[in-house]
Amino acid sequence: MELIVLGSGTAEPHPRRSSSSYWLRNGGGTLLLDCSASSIHRIAQEGLDWANLDAIWISHFHLDHCGGVAPFLFATRRASATRARKKPLRIFGAPGLRALIETFDGANNYRLFDQPFAVEIIEIEPLEKFQILDGVEAVAYSTAHTADSHALHLRENEATFVYTADTGFDETLATFARRVDLLLMECSFVRNKPVQKHLELAEAVQLVRRAEPKRAMLTHFYAEWDDVNFDEEVRRLSPGCEVIEAMDGLRIKF
Repeated sequence: MELIVLGSGTAEPHPRRSSSSYWLRNGGGTLLLDCSASSIHRIAQEGLDWANLDAIWISHFHLDHCGGVAPFLFATRRASATRARKKPLRIFGAPGLRALIETFDGANNYRLFDQPFAVEIIEIEPLEKFQILDGVEAVAYSTAHTADSHALHLRENEATFVYTADTGFDETLATFARRVDLLLMECSFVRNKPVQKHLELAEAVQLVRRAEPKRAMLTHFYAEWDDVNFDEEVRRLSPGCEVIEAMDGLRIKF
């Protein structure tokens, strides 16, 4: 698998970090993990084959994670690159996903479902297995963020990956991510977090130590991280594995 960071930031505007989005590809196809408004331009900047994207995962319904879905579908309706496309685009997320997209659609009769290809909305349930790409088994876990927020565990043969998306501290999340090849985890704040529904560095590293992944990547950074030496702060907490700072444009294979 290969992971490409499209957006390592939050909803707040930042000169170097776009809002949440990640491109995952393997032999079974391509998957967009969250679709912020900025992600549809970041896909083009990275030279990725957006016209043949197989699936989108929406971790929860905050706009910095789902606000690009409607603009993306609005674009594919008329784009020359998708005119001959026949395979469906599958969009996965919590119950309420269809109603969310239909609300966007109905705001101005955008006809987002009137595409050259089928748009399939799949609403998942926590801890029930489903196939998200050919040969890729997925399981979602409800996280301590919003009523509709979920972490995602992917398995392709022996390769495993977890994307936590936004979450508060939850030790069971470490069990969900136990010994995966790559753990992609939010770490919004350095310390003294102002809200409980996100993680600060010490909490994120505690979960990494418990999960024991081969590698971890921290992401979803607010601007307070700009003046922090990431590697130094992480090393001080002894995470027990390599911990990577997500940056827009970073590519990693696992």
